[in-house]
Amino acid sequence: MGILNVTPDSFSDGGRFEDVARALDHARAMLADGADIVDVGGESTRPGAAAVDEATEIARVLPVVEALAREGALVSVDTMKPAVMRAALAAGAAMVNDVSGLRYEPDLASVVAKHGVPVVLMHTRGRSRDMYQQAVYSEVVDEVLDEVRESMAFAAGAGIPKEHMLVDPGLGFAKEAPHSFEVLSRLHQFAELGRPIVIGPSRKSFLTKPLGRRDGDAGTRDWATSAAVTAAVLCGAHIVRVHAVKELAEVIRVADEIRKYHRDV
Repeated sequence: MGILNVTPDSFSDGGRFEDVARALDHARAMLADGADIVDVGGESTRPGAAAVDEATEIARVLPVVEALAREGALVSVDTMKPAVMRAALAAGAAMVNDVSGLRYEPDLASVVAKHGVPVVLMHTRGRSRDMYQQAVYSEVVDEVLDEVRESMAFAAGAGIPKEHMLVDPGLGFAKEAPHSFEVLSRLHQFAELGRPIVIGPSRKSFLTKPLGRRDGDAGTRDWATSAAVTAAVLCGAHIVRVHAVKELAEVIRVADEIRKYHRDV
């Protein structure tokens, strides 16, 4: 899953792809480099990010979604607003990636159910402005699993079939670095949910902890991302959400080949 942020303020590439032509060129390059899905987002979910109104977010994502869908690309819309979901799905998006696990707005689940599309249910707590205040766990993996189960039950209650659900433990979302590393190291336990696992470690700040630095340039974290992606694949991830598609497509293929010979995975 290649990340396409059409935002001015995303933590890694904010402002680079606000222009529609530039965004489409980047999406086409990611597809040529090995992306299977292009995940288009019009609102940053980095910690402390300012909220964006529906009209602004729709104006950012719609031209890109429409154009890519016309070209036959498999497009996911990364949003937590019902109106944005409706607009993007009507424009040809085939999948929803919702960082709130359908819990932020009351109509989210009904939109997904009505359109009959797959949805990524991600784990988080709180909103971008206060998520780290809620990063308190006694047993992080067990608690995240329980809360993802709650999202799945909520989705099922709204009429979304289980076979349309994918799960994402939400690395970096309402989790301090040790929490994210523990979740990543025990990702295989999420297989008990019986659904494909999506993981998004790409360029996130938790990766800098073992390096003993807190660099401000997320683009320098691709080597660290490669290590996390390898671990994710070996621990059972089905979809990996990344920025640097060309390089990480090779990492994923090699890790997947290793996984074939690992009898415990």
